[in-house]
Amino acid sequence: MITRNIKVKEIGGLNLVGFRVVCPGDEYIIEIPKAAAKLKERVDEIQHLVNKQIQLGAFVAEDATVDLDGYWVGMEVEKIEVIPPGMVSLTIPPQAYVSTFYQGTNHGIRDAYRDMHEWAEINGYARRRDLWHVERFYRFDNSDQVEVELLDTVDLK
Repeated sequence: MITRNIKVKEIGGLNLVGFRVVCPGDEYIIEIPKAAAKLKERVDEIQHLVNKQIQLGAFVAEDATVDLDGYWVGMEVEKIEVIPPGMVSLTIPPQAYVSTFYQGTNHGIRDAYRDMHEWAEINGYARRRDLWHVERFYRFDNSDQVEVELLDTVDLK
């Protein structure tokens, strides 16, 4: 396990507006950046933005239903009113997360998740694969150099 700045944090509800990506598992690494680029081009169409420099990704690790399958690429909004054509909205309830910040290639994110999962297990936090997990991207337009906060949902002790 690589030593990272891993901690537990609670985040209130999140409202997202953006695009839902559904594809075979091995294609997400190609399709998510396409959706992120499309969202960046259309960001000015979204009302009530919290921060237009930060994109969020959301997914449920264990697909319980067809409705939860996929990956959402969105922008956080204060409230959901008008959804631009072709976009979707998603509301994530307040949750507790194991959190770490990752900088590097898109492919290296898996190692950061592995380290977080090991840390959570060692520290007695149970992962909630059936709830929303969030990725907060601060830099996302180059897959060779991303900056992202990874938020993996857990039960508090």
